[in-house]
Amino acid sequence: MMHDHEKSDLAIVAEKLANKAGMPAAEPVEPRAGAKGNTNQTDMRRTPSRARVSPGLERVRTAARLDKEVRFTALLHHVDVDLLRQAYFWLKPEAAPGVDGVTWAEYGQGLEDQLRDLHGRVHRGSYRALPSRRRYIPKPDGRQRPLGIAALEDKIVQRALVEVLNAIYEEDFLGFSYGFRPGRGQHDALDALATGITRTRVNWILDADIRSFFDAVSHEWLIRFVEHRIGDRRVVRLIRKWLKVGVMEDGEVTPGTVGTPQGAVISPLLANIYLHYVFDLWVRQWRHRHARGNVIVVRYADDLVAGFEHQADAKRFVADLKDRLGQFALTLHPDKTRLIEFGRFAAANRAKRGLGKPETFNFLGFTHISGRTRNGKFCLHRKTRRDRLRAKLREVKETLRRRLHATIHEQGA
Repeated sequence: MMHDHEKSDLAIVAEKLANKAGMPAAEPVEPRAGAKGNTNQTDMRRTPSRARVSPGLERVRTAARLDKEVRFTALLHHVDVDLLRQAYFWLKPEAAPGVDGVTWAEYGQGLEDQLRDLHGRVHRGSYRALPSRRRYIPKPDGRQRPLGIAALEDKIVQRALVEVLNAIYEEDFLGFSYGFRPGRGQHDALDALATGITRTRVNWILDADIRSFFDAVSHEWLIRFVEHRIGDRRVVRLIRKWLKVGVMEDGEVTPGTVGTPQGAVISPLLANIYLHYVFDLWVRQWRHRHARGNVIVVRYADDLVAGFEHQADAKRFVADLKDRLGQFALTLHPDKTRLIEFGRFAAANRAKRGLGKPETFNFLGFTHISGRTRNGKFCLHRKTRRDRLRAKLREVKETLRRRLHATIHEQGA
């Protein structure tokens, strides 16, 4: 049995200090393994970057860091013309237009007048959000994923507000949360998971899937979570507008009553806020209260993996997690959530019981495999998920077929 100080030293997961650059570490930091391929390859570090923030937002960040209970009652004034202009240039110029039909290039004609008018409407309260345009994109399994394409002005205002809110929430979010955060990416989450599995005591892996997370988020709970930190009623009103404006499909508008609009600029931040209160804070407390051994967690948006030293801890965690999610309108997908034996001793332990090789699990597009080096030492192998590889090969094949009669130069381009 481990002592509390030993658990603290191991940390809840291999975490990367991306949101506290130049400041004292808020959470323990573990060294990271290689970004791609197998964990015995050469380490390729990536340097996190962060856009410069205004002095006003830096003061907000400092206040958020110094007082975890303070509510910010005056935030909207940070959404000025300069920030709206930055938000416009942060958007993808080639993105498809929303229901307004306005493209990035068209809006850029007379940009300053457009932004001053938008700024005035936002601060007068006369700004009106438009419904998102429904679009479907194919998934690797052949199904269709619904996305909402927001109108350009909605994207601009959302992107500017995300910058303001990040100044607060980047001081609150925990180190094992990697999805859609400044200076963090999928490879950082993969590195953290590899470090946790290979350098700490992990014998069981929980590959958890929250069923239709973005469609199941409770608006009531989300607003309550936001109001823990945000006391500016104008900001909360904007968030409510974007949640309730709904989507347009075939000329019909369906108002939003539950969930966050997939594809909206602000949705990833709202998802992180929701799971910060529902999952992150809870799992940190659960580990200290209930875990008998080592526990690691890595979360990328709604995609999460947990590792355990003891099977008993893992089983209790699964049961408690189901209860916890159920309190906030969320459920684990019964077919996609699995607890598997995995790690440096998994192969030997399963062989003793007459079982086959350890099962594999998928995380962020990679299949993770319990493997061995040529010297017989444990090694975490990672390879691209088979279904995604096949989907990409089909896409390449179809593209080549369409261009079959083009010149070699055109095909290459």
